[in-house]
Amino acid sequence: MTWNAFGSGFGMAWDSIRQGKMRAFLTVLGVVIGTSCIIGVGSILAGLDGAIADIFKSFGPDTIIVLKFNGGFRTGDLTPEERRRQPLTLEQARAIRERCPTVEHVSPYLFADFHRIVKARYKTKEVFQLELAGTESGYAAGGTEMLYGRFLSDAENFRRAPVVVLGEDIAKALMPYMDPVGKWIEVDGRHLEVIGVMKRPAASFPGQDDRRVLLPYFTMKKVFPSLRENMFIVIASKGRIPQAMDEVRMVLRQERRVKGSAPDNFWMTTAEQMIEQFRKITAMTFLVMIVLSSVGLLVGGIGVMNIMLVSVTERTKEIGVRKAIGARRADIVIQFLSEAATLTLAGGMLGLLVGYLISLAARLAFPTMPTAVPLWAAMSGVIMSLAVGLFFGIWPANKAARLDPVEALRYE
Repeated sequence: MTWNAFGSGFGMAWDSIRQGKMRAFLTVLGVVIGTSCIIGVGSILAGLDGAIADIFKSFGPDTIIVLKFNGGFRTGDLTPEERRRQPLTLEQARAIRERCPTVEHVSPYLFADFHRIVKARYKTKEVFQLELAGTESGYAAGGTEMLYGRFLSDAENFRRAPVVVLGEDIAKALMPYMDPVGKWIEVDGRHLEVIGVMKRPAASFPGQDDRRVLLPYFTMKKVFPSLRENMFIVIASKGRIPQAMDEVRMVLRQERRVKGSAPDNFWMTTAEQMIEQFRKITAMTFLVMIVLSSVGLLVGGIGVMNIMLVSVTERTKEIGVRKAIGARRADIVIQFLSEAATLTLAGGMLGLLVGYLISLAARLAFPTMPTAVPLWAAMSGVIMSLAVGLFFGIWPANKAARLDPVEALRYE
């Protein structure tokens, strides 16, 4: 068994494929679909993983997010216990600031009512679906960059000034091609002066617009006095996230009257924890994708086995001639295994191309998602397609090798 035998086997396989291109394509269609799924979904998951990681890292390495309920990746609704929890309060944020030595900034973030339709208007232009909230100057400490103007100040917050800071896409929708600073807009019937426009975060969810409309915290309370739901954005001292989380947890448990044996009735997370949780979800998604792709590869493998059995029958006399002039059983096995492997390898390469096109289409549809075909996905797709050919080609190859040369020469 020499390399020449393998080379000869692959050469004969390519000749067979060229003579029946359509039959070969239909035979390996399942392999193409399975491989393209691995490549395409793998590239999308890799791009999504990079985008999500950048989003959470953009909060800053020392940022802690505090909510009253679990705000992580979850599949179900809030539990009854979470619905009964009391909202986080401004007083609790002040207690964190005063009693946590490793915390540098604490900014409460007052949410607007999610069921309320709020619009922003400037002259004849209107924008709906706003991410309206009230916050303090500490919000910008997490790395907010300004496109125009400046962020909210503590003085404006205490004076309940009628000012607002807009997200980049809101500003472009209301006042395209102009500096909005100093202009007055109407938000839910209230007139507010624009003092700044925030840059869209460099990392954002694929397809997501920057629709933030931020008011000073006390201005938000004045305009919408019924709002109660807060989030805390806590900035820890550099490199002291664990200590800061322990301090914040201790203060909140005291402020919220949590008994010593009871679990927290609030939820905290950091960028690293959110990334880790997201990757656990994508790992499960990838596992499901592998199982579904295996169905396509299985169908493709059965198709290859069937066509190879037909090929053995069609070339019975050829096998007899080869054996009569000295071909060994191993040579016949190599010939048909090479043909099966070549078929599925060609399908795998075609699937790699289709998977790349899927990745490219996803990148064009969502420019903020940097999809790219990861090496592990490309290698695993091609290797699996080759393995399918070798596995499903064993039976036809053995059947061909076991043919009696005399009977094979008589075959018509």
